[in-house]
Amino acid sequence: MRALIIDDSKAMRTILARMLRGLEFEIVEAANGREAMEQLQSAGKFDIALVDWNMPEMNGYDFVRAVRAEHMYDGVLLMMVTTETEMENVVRALAAGANEYVMKPFTPEVIMEKLRIFGMAGS
Repeated sequence: MRALIIDDSKAMRTILARMLRGLEFEIVEAANGREAMEQLQSAGKFDIALVDWNMPEMNGYDFVRAVRAEHMYDGVLLMMVTTETEMENVVRALAAGANEYVMKPFTPEVIMEKLRIFGMAGS
């Protein structure tokens, strides 16, 4: 499986990448939504994208909306992983097409549970 990790924090990308590599995911990273759109267009199919909300150039919410506007990406699961904790933002992200929403700080168990829901991790 392939995962796209989108976060302007290198440390956060490293943490998430380490977790997913442990599940044998191939990882591609992007520092903002614009870079992530370029990766989607050039790097082939992804199974899941883990998306931060607050990033320069193109934020995670706009990335989710852009991905969901393109039917060629319909099969990509989108998980917001963000410090945005306002219920209004959770609702906005899910309405825009995010499949799951995880609030930072999170534990590895939370990410694993979301991946289990998607059928991407063992029980």
